[in-house]
Amino acid sequence: MKIELSYIIATYNRLPFLKITLEKLLAELQPGEEIVIVDGNSTDGTKEYLQQLFEQGKIHQYISEPDKNQAHAWNKAMLMAKGTVIKKIIDDDVFDYPSIRKCKDYMLQNPSVDVILSNDLSSLFNNHKTIHPDTRIPEFEKWSKGLLPSFSFGDVHMLIRRSSLSYIGLYNTAYVMMDWEYSLRISYLKANIVYYTGYNALSVAHPQTVTSSANKELIDLQGKRSAVFYEYDGDNSDMSYWSRLKIFIGKIIYRPKNSTKVVNQADIIAIYEHYYSALTEFNKNGDFKFLNSH
Repeated sequence: MKIELSYIIATYNRLPFLKITLEKLLAELQPGEEIVIVDGNSTDGTKEYLQQLFEQGKIHQYISEPDKNQAHAWNKAMLMAKGTVIKKIIDDDVFDYPSIRKCKDYMLQNPSVDVILSNDLSSLFNNHKTIHPDTRIPEFEKWSKGLLPSFSFGDVHMLIRRSSLSYIGLYNTAYVMMDWEYSLRISYLKANIVYYTGYNALSVAHPQTVTSSANKELIDLQGKRSAVFYEYDGDNSDMSYWSRLKIFIGKIIYRPKNSTKVVNQADIIAIYEHYYSALTEFNKNGDFKFLNSH
């Protein structure tokens, strides 16, 4: 059977979140779809959990070995993917699979499309009742009209045509904010980007988020370099809204007076059930459409 959609996951020592994400994904999986997982040699039971799923035939491709960094792991997963379309599934974020499938179908029906984005929702883990809707439509429309050489967006809701990797490339392994650099590169190269106005993902920020402890000085330096290279003048999203949000939230969470400690898996499950329900509600009655750039 031809594989139309590859769900790729790169993970390291985040088993409580990974279990929730994989259970949801496995329940939604359809024929013609595969799950590809790259584990960075975890020590928290992730390897054993994934090996069991692999032996049961529930996940289709799986490796566990040390990575150089986050971008390295994601690049391995993209190269392993066999599907016509690739969807990145981040182990601690929340996804709406009917919306993802709708975007996948649009790409299959329109072979010239390289990438599809969508609107995004975001939330702070220890304030999970508050969910913020985010959009990059104004920046996308300016870019589509040639008014911006490039624009930034988060990759949590991005779908990529696998054959387009030969043009847009893989993640830059030198970057902490790899999604920010990747978005500027894709748009600067004038890839055929389509914007879906629904929500196929909800970004969750918590203390284990990779970017929550990232070095601000390094990020600023990398940002300035990319801004010059991609002729990016800034649009109030110098590192991408989502990455900046996660850094900011990470710092807040680490302050003892503001932190809310999650003590067991049941608490995490309850919070994520709320997120999945909220994401479904956001998508239930919306009149969403695809915005073309070409």
